[in-house]
Amino acid sequence: MDPYDSDSSGFEDEGDYTETGVVLGYASEEIIEDAITHLGGWPTWLDESTPPPGDFAKCKVCNNPMLLLLELDGELYEHFPDADRRLYIFSCPRKPCNRKPGSIRALRATRRHKSHQPAPKADKQDEPQPEKKEEPVHTPKPDLGASLFGSNSLTNSVSANANPFSKNTGSTTQANNPFAAPVASHTPPQSAPKLTPETTNTLADSFADKVRLSSPPPQPNATTEPSKPVTPWPDRTAFPFPYTTFYIDAEGETLSRPSTPEIPSNVQIDTEDTDGPSGGSDGKDITESEIDKAFLKFSTRLAHNPEQVLRYQFLGEPLLYSYNDGVGKRLHESQSLSHSSVKTKSVGGEKIPRCESCGSERVFELQLVPHAISVLEEGREDIGLGEGQGGMEWGTIILGVCRRNCGMEKVGVVGWREEWAGVQWEEA
Repeated sequence: MDPYDSDSSGFEDEGDYTETGVVLGYASEEIIEDAITHLGGWPTWLDESTPPPGDFAKCKVCNNPMLLLLELDGELYEHFPDADRRLYIFSCPRKPCNRKPGSIRALRATRRHKSHQPAPKADKQDEPQPEKKEEPVHTPKPDLGASLFGSNSLTNSVSANANPFSKNTGSTTQANNPFAAPVASHTPPQSAPKLTPETTNTLADSFADKVRLSSPPPQPNATTEPSKPVTPWPDRTAFPFPYTTFYIDAEGETLSRPSTPEIPSNVQIDTEDTDGPSGGSDGKDITESEIDKAFLKFSTRLAHNPEQVLRYQFLGEPLLYSYNDGVGKRLHESQSLSHSSVKTKSVGGEKIPRCESCGSERVFELQLVPHAISVLEEGREDIGLGEGQGGMEWGTIILGVCRRNCGMEKVGVVGWREEWAGVQWEEA
């Protein structure tokens, strides 16, 4: 049995290969489709005038600014139709901070707007009357959107069916920026200038758009931003030299099914228990066996697609690097329980710490895997930290996010939340 067969809930068998519900990310030095999602480089914000609080930029160990590992376009309109999302993972590049809590931090930006869901259809008997009354009022809206978005070379390359603004055919939100959409038919067109390049996160071919999602959207959350003095985000000169920027190409995970080796007829297999380290039953051997089992499963799964740097599956399950560290102990039991059912359960509840802002459960969304280290650190010699003072030592970084996507209530205002970054460090 292949190592992944015992825990591959929801896989589709296609004979020689198996497709999973995971979307893999591959690093590219060239912009492929999504100009927002990337490894390394400098972060960009949903609203450049509203960066996150400066405290989020600092390592909790040394209190110095951290470097960006990942920025991801987190649009999930099937789950959160009234919000734009963006996810960030930062890491302290200083070697003395490795393996210490707070040296890797995750942020989520949320900005609420009018829902991308299509407007409800009117009953047949009511259709003729609304058309006569509403048509003169709403006719200019598609023209306004077409003129604004038509002048943007980025949006021109996106198919109409995939663009969230063109999904609502026949609705009042067609071709309108969700942040500038009129509340009533008499709203003046002065809101149009809000359609700026910052809204490029709504492009259809973002990383998250390639994920096929079916879970119902959560109930809206009434969370407000705490009113307290905010430390400004540091100037770039305060940060160490950033990692090289690599954009992310997305592709569904496919696992090749290896052929079963044939055992020669003259070979006998001894199945009796033996004494010694391999057959011992003391606690140390059991622990080492569990470590080997987890890492073997982890490395075997990654070996099917060795160039992957990112694994994405909102409401899915992470691939654990170890079962015996703090993160592994939190999540391994919940995974075992979910595999006993037909439908894959999301990792959340008490296993991942609940959202500190609203108290809702957190769920798995993505994880970084070791090849990301190879990509980011290749050829990186002078980082201004001193010889031997840099280098990453993690095995995987697991991101757990608020299931309700809590943030600011006010439409058009960006809210920032720190999310859970579960770090599994390299085994000694």
